[in-house]
Parts: sequence; structure tokens; C-alpha cells
Amino acid sequence: MTITAAGAGIGFLLAVILILIRFSPVYSLLIGAVAGGLIGGADLMTTISFMMEGAEGMVPAVLRVIASGALAGVMIESGAASSIARFVVRVFGEKRALAALAVAAMILTAVGVFIVVAIITVSTIAVVIAKNAGLSKPAILLAMVGGGKAGNLISPNPNTIALADAFDLPLTTVMAVGIPSAVTGILVTCWIAEKLKHKGSFVQDEVTEEPFHLPPVWKAAAAPVTAISLLILGPAAGIEIDPLIALPLGAFVGTLVLGQWDSIRFFMRSGLDKVMPVALLLLVTGAIAGIITNSDSEAAMTGFISAIGLPGYFLAPFTGMVMGGATGSTTAATVISSEVFGSTLLELGISAVSAAAMIHAGSVMIDHSPVGSFFHATAASVHMDLKERLRLFPYEAAVGLVITITATLIYGTFGGWI
Repeated sequence: MTITAAGAGIGFLLAVILILIRFSPVYSLLIGAVAGGLIGGADLMTTISFMMEGAEGMVPAVLRVIASGALAGVMIESGAASSIARFVVRVFGEKRALAALAVAAMILTAVGVFIVVAIITVSTIAVVIAKNAGLSKPAILLAMVGGGKAGNLISPNPNTIALADAFDLPLTTVMAVGIPSAVTGILVTCWIAEKLKHKGSFVQDEVTEEPFHLPPVWKAAAAPVTAISLLILGPAAGIEIDPLIALPLGAFVGTLVLGQWDSIRFFMRSGLDKVMPVALLLLVTGAIAGIITNSDSEAAMTGFISAIGLPGYFLAPFTGMVMGGATGSTTAATVISSEVFGSTLLELGISAVSAAAMIHAGSVMIDHSPVGSFFHATAASVHMDLKERLRLFPYEAAVGLVITITATLIYGTFGGWI
């Protein structure tokens, strides 16, 4: 049977409302999935069957995300991430501090550190720089958020892993197609941040203590360089190494180079703790995607795009944008958009790489909405109050819009994968 688009939409809206009132995102999505199936005309057993079908499709991505936790744990707990961030800031210098913060956040996110953790890591440097240089909190936070959004597009993270699985693409391909959008994103971030550097509140007594002794940057880079090099062997030499192997192997090599092998078990536990919420989110997002997939939502969304006179490829960035804003999660947005609308996009003649690039770009446009934890965690990282954090929202959206326009022009308007 087919669930009605209205029923699936109501279920998804219920999930969003529950997340907005700070209910657990995992249970919110499960409740929304069940409600969507029942309201859409399915009985309870059929609804659960659709949910299981959607969740089962996410198992390969979940395993790869769990594997990525090893790399994240090493980067964060060994001090490698902080070392890289401080190195970037030293290279740029205080006169180009905002650009340094943006690039530091981009690099940390690009090498596999989750965007929230990357921003929290860089923020320890940012508040010191902001106090010394007289930079405003909105300026430094926008620099970090914009840099993180850019890095998100080119990282071996849950978003790219989910897109690679959904479209049956190499992970490195999904990472590579995000490069043009990442470049324009970082440029517009630096430009807007400069405009904001004297606007808003300023750092007072929020400066944190200097961290423990950090490893040299060449040692800090060993883990991500190894992991990414292994992933690149596929397109470069025809030797396919799955992220399930490449990411933990990079973590192990990095730990050896850092001389912290005695801490490997701690790094693994910490990394697993950090990725388990994402893995759970992927599973339950798969469940609600199963409900939407078995509804006539695809036809309704495609009809809407056609009715307002837009080309079919606009479906990719549009669904990513809607899902990202509604869930406050890039991961949830990429999963739902690719699982639900992926086959429709391919049927419209859009290549898999183009669809993946546009969905991902759209997903980061307004994924900083107050519905998600990212909005609140980033505000806390620079001790910003809620009212000022909300005022920053349109500037972040402007960065996301440029990212989305770039991907849409290159992979949609100008003919796809180039």
C-alpha cells in the first residue's frame, strides 16, 4: 500500500515539533514515523514494516559511522585537533584572525572531527583572539560556523557516508564534489565576518585556560592524512579501501605517530561515545525515511517543483534545505533526502554525483536552525545569549545559500558532474 503524503507530512511535522520542544530527537523521529504511517492509512504492522525496511537500509552507513568514531576519538582526545587549529591561527596571524578561525574550523571538520566539536575546539582560541583584537562574538562565531559548513561538505563524516551509500558512490567522490561549494562558502564567510567584527557583544571574562601540552602539527596530522590517503587509493590506483577499514586504520597509525598507544583504548571509547548518538539518529532517520519513501510524498514534492516552474534538479537542493531546517541536522537531512528522493532524481536524468552534491549543499543551508542542538551548542561555545544567537541566523543562512547556489549552478544548471 501507499501512505498518503499528508499523513507522512503530519508525522514528520510532529517529529519536528517534539524536537523543537527539546524532546529526544531519536524518540521524536520514531514517534513521528509511527504517527505518519497510521495517519497516512497504514495499519500498525505495515507501518512498523516500512520503518524496519528504512532502518535496515541504513545499516551499512551506521557501521561506517561507528568506524569513524575511532578517528574522531584520536583527533579530539590526543590534542591533535587543537594542535592543528592553533597551527592554522599562527600561520594566518592576528591581522587575519577571522579568516584563520574559519579555515581552522573548516580543516578540523574536513579531517573528520564533527562540526560541533570542531567549533568548540576552535572557540577556545577564538575567545582569546577576540578579546585581544577587539572582535565581536557574532564575527568569531560566524567565522567558525561558516568554516564548519564548508568543511562538512568535504569530510569523511556521517553525511558523506550516508550519501555515498544511498547513491552507491565512492566516499572520496562525494567529498570531492563538495570542493567548489566549500571554496565559495569559506570566501563569503570571511567577507561577512569582517563586516560583523565590530557589531554585537564582545568577549569579557570568557577566556579559557590554555590546554595541556599539544603534539606538533606533523604528528597531529598523521591520523587524518593516513585515513584520507587510504580512501584516495580507490580513484587514484584502483585499490578500493572501504571507510570501515580506512578510518580506524588512520586512527591507529595516528596514535602510533603521536606516541600515545597506551591511550588507544580511551581514544576508542571516547570516539564511540561521540558517534553513537549519530549512529542512532541514522537508524531512526532511516525509519521515518521508510515511511516517507512508501508514501506519495515524492510525487507531491516533484509536482510542487514543477508547478512553480523550476527545473527538476531543484528537487535535490530544495529537499536538503527543507529537511535540514526542519530537523536541525545535516545528517538527518542527507539521509531522508537521498533515501526518499534519490531514485526520483536519477529517473529525472540527474547523475548520482550531481544529486549527492546538491542534496548535501542544500542540507547545510539552514541546518543551524534552533530545532537542533548545533544552534545551542555553538552559542554556548562563545557564551552568546539566545537573542543574539538568533540575530546571527540570517548571516549563517547567507553562507549556506551561497554554498547551495554554487552546487546547483555547477551540478544542475551547467550540466552535472564536471
